[in-house]
Amino acid sequence: MDTARAVRIGALAHRVGVATETLRYYERLGLIAPIARSAANYRLYGEVAERRLLFIRRAQALGFSLEDIGELLSLHHRAGARAAEARRITEARLREVEAKIRDLERMRRGLAEFTASCSGEGPAAECPILASLAAPEPK
Repeated sequence: MDTARAVRIGALAHRVGVATETLRYYERLGLIAPIARSAANYRLYGEVAERRLLFIRRAQALGFSLEDIGELLSLHHRAGARAAEARRITEARLREVEAKIRDLERMRRGLAEFTASCSGEGPAAECPILASLAAPEPK
């Protein structure tokens, strides 16, 4: 274990742009691990932890959950792991994103209709937007 270039948690957090509490949380989840402890009992992290953190940040930017990220990290480092499993996880995330896009499109259409229905003139009590929002649900 090469601790010559190891850094403490604060330095690693600064280097990758996350809070130290985030790193501690990732450590509790088993996503990263220190390579050693210093004489003063500080956690020391090496290049592997930094690469794993970059992997985590990239995966989070794509919307993967921490659970999925753990699985992807495991696949990345496990001998004999199959690409099909990474694809399965990614396809599931893609389906979730596509469902959110459909929901957002539905919301966009509704907001556009609301906006078109209201001139912005007159008292709020006569606003079609507010009237639509306050109307009882159809049975």
